[in-house]
Amino acid sequence: MMKPYPACLGLLLALAASARCQAARISPDEMNRDTRQVFDASMHWDEQFFDPAIHLVRRPAGGQHDTLALRHLVRESSWYALGLLMRDAPGDRQRASGILDAVLQQQFRTRGVRWYGTFRRSPEEPDPTAKTEMWRGYDPNWREFIGTTFALILREYPERIPPTLAKRLYASIDLALQGEIDERRLAPGYSNIALMYGFLWDFAAQHDQNAVWQKQSAGWVESVYRLFKQHESFEEYNSPTYYGVDLYGLALWRDLGSSGRMRSLGSEMEQTLWRDIADFYQPGLRNIAGPYDRSYGMDMESYVSLVGVWMRTALDASIAPLPELNATTDHLADIWLAPHMALLGTRIPPDALTHMKQFQGDHLVHKQITDQRVATAWVGHDVLLGGESTSLTKDSGTTTQFHPATVQWRTPTGPIGWMRLVQSPPVDASADRHGLTIATKGTIRLRLHAKGLVAARITARAWDLPGMRVDVDSDAKGFALEARDDEVDVIYPAMTRMRLEVKTAP
Repeated sequence: MMKPYPACLGLLLALAASARCQAARISPDEMNRDTRQVFDASMHWDEQFFDPAIHLVRRPAGGQHDTLALRHLVRESSWYALGLLMRDAPGDRQRASGILDAVLQQQFRTRGVRWYGTFRRSPEEPDPTAKTEMWRGYDPNWREFIGTTFALILREYPERIPPTLAKRLYASIDLALQGEIDERRLAPGYSNIALMYGFLWDFAAQHDQNAVWQKQSAGWVESVYRLFKQHESFEEYNSPTYYGVDLYGLALWRDLGSSGRMRSLGSEMEQTLWRDIADFYQPGLRNIAGPYDRSYGMDMESYVSLVGVWMRTALDASIAPLPELNATTDHLADIWLAPHMALLGTRIPPDALTHMKQFQGDHLVHKQITDQRVATAWVGHDVLLGGESTSLTKDSGTTTQFHPATVQWRTPTGPIGWMRLVQSPPVDASADRHGLTIATKGTIRLRLHAKGLVAARITARAWDLPGMRVDVDSDAKGFALEARDDEVDVIYPAMTRMRLEVKTAP
């Protein structure tokens, strides 16, 4: 039976010589200006959407879930609880305890089902059945997102919640881990979840003094690191959202890992990842160049990305890649991870931070992702071009987050314009200083978005866009166009090759 105890006691018992036991806790008054502003924004929007009747935050209108049936958010409510305990203003402890109790009630506790140990995304969500599809009817990753949040609370603020609640949180973490172990779905290449899982497993192993879990979690940590070191990259490559989760997982490793080895590996990978982000980032355009293995958007000025939130904790609002927030901002709920960032701290290497503050000049990026995949990007003063060569192993679909060919630029009226490949058979794309080369076999669909875009100025051979012209050379057997406000899809059927020559307006 698990017993609640002061922070770090279990680590001392298990690894007294090597465990980091100085509390990382921080109050809002101790944060730097930029981190404090992000933390305050997070708490403001939590409070705007908090529903005291059921002790959970409501789903923002511009939120990240596909169905309005998810009216309250379980994961994000746990994030709010951490923020409340950090702030520790009058009434915050009581509200946090109520939230944590409500979150715990949403955990699936029947062993033997695929979703054992995870949590409903919303209390309005029906119970899964044998026919329920993963991601559509439940999300197994809530084990890691909520479990690591519980671990931070137990690690840093155990005295701010009732002992009986702390005991339930420990038990919930064990249940989540057992569900993940039983399901056997995770691979080290699923980087954002693999990193959180590695920390959570390590945390529970030390607390429970479970020698089997200690050995297994240490092996998992090494397998994730080994895969990363093959090409100094994560297989979920260049994602403005999921890289943000990677940074969270790595920060957990480097600050709270139970061994010096784990902390060192976390710090090493974190620094490498920040430098990779800086290579693709253009501060004048306030965007990370593609290609994107997983992306929710094409313009970090118009939606909340987790990398943008991390960067905002170290950059002034005037130069950070984060939009001004309102109740309908796309992916607003991602700002609610800010307390975790504030607690763990943002550690961007000085050379990478310099690149994020001021453009250091046009350059080509060439990055090996795996043995079969290569990302290239042209980071220019006026344009960002991105391409991913997959050895014709990955396709692009309208419902996927994979965008292997991308362009971004600043339009004459100010907003970012962009192009991305949204549908294709298995594809190879590469970027250079003048444009993009695309190879595939079949029909492709490219989406063009720019304020003031005029569909009549787009033909099979040339796209006359606001602030940019693109000349098209292709062996496609036809051309079609579908127009919407400020957005056009161009379709090229039965093609094998395409060259896009990109010229921005002087």
